[in-house]
Amino acid sequence: MNEPFTLLWLQSGGCGGCTMSLLCAEAPDLTATLASAHIRFLWHPTLSEETGAEALAVFEAVLSGAVRLDALCVEGALLRGPNGTGRFHMLAGTGTPTIDWARRLAAVAENVVAVGTCAAYGGVTAAGINPADACGLQYDGRRKGGALGADFRSRSGLPVINVAGCPTHPNWVTETLMLLAAGLIHEGDLDIYARPRFYADHLVHHGCPRNEYYEYKASAEKMSDLGCMMEHLGCLGTQAHADCNTRLWNGEGSCTRGGHACINCTAPEFEEPGHAFLETPKIGGIPVGLPTDMPKAWFIALSSLAKAATPERLRRNATADHVVTPPAVRDIKKR
Repeated sequence: MNEPFTLLWLQSGGCGGCTMSLLCAEAPDLTATLASAHIRFLWHPTLSEETGAEALAVFEAVLSGAVRLDALCVEGALLRGPNGTGRFHMLAGTGTPTIDWARRLAAVAENVVAVGTCAAYGGVTAAGINPADACGLQYDGRRKGGALGADFRSRSGLPVINVAGCPTHPNWVTETLMLLAAGLIHEGDLDIYARPRFYADHLVHHGCPRNEYYEYKASAEKMSDLGCMMEHLGCLGTQAHADCNTRLWNGEGSCTRGGHACINCTAPEFEEPGHAFLETPKIGGIPVGLPTDMPKAWFIALSSLAKAATPERLRRNATADHVVTPPAVRDIKKR
């Protein structure tokens, strides 16, 4: 039997939400999924029994080369402060900053995976004035660099793989690990922000149940309305790179299906949009953030035509919290 694909997981500056999301993996569950791909945790701060000296012994065995490390996963932003020391976040019981452990382990890992937008780009932890000087593993917001540096490559030759999301979908993480275990991720399989393309080549807009309202520009005006949330409520689903509406959460949900605008949480610097999340900034009545690849002139022309042709059913339902006017029932046999 082949050797297992070994995995060590660090949690840095963040909320632990990506681990909580990972535990919601289903059909099959997390344990069965990892076992089927012959993936084994060397250590995880939440899931492993080893603590203290036992956990440290695992780290030392990896650093010495006694134990192979196929993937280092880091969850949460790396904290560089104060003054570049990293001492805002010490790994308990070691006297060493977590950012230093991440650097040492990354140097011997076959692959390095940033789990979540905080680990990838800094995320919510880096928002505002960022007193902790938080950053991602290989990005500081949209700029390459971060804790490991712009030129970092793991032993496989790959940059840090950014499984971005706040939190990540559990299947984005498990699929990435399974593909790495099978040797099926290459640099061309990552997009310009090093996100795996199997989910980043999609838009949240794809499969959104509000697409009929979007097509006719029948827009919601307040939370709980059924209409499209792009025009007034800040939805970025037409720009956000993720497959949330075709790969549903817990088998049935997504932000837009739950009635909340997409905030583009897989993107670097999503935490600082420059306006309230549930607000659509406009210039001359035209949304500033237009759908991906759509020229402004086309959008204006198509919006005018679409609004002129909006069925009364959609116009009424868009600003209601339930279906006020159902689709007409028509006998297709009648001519």
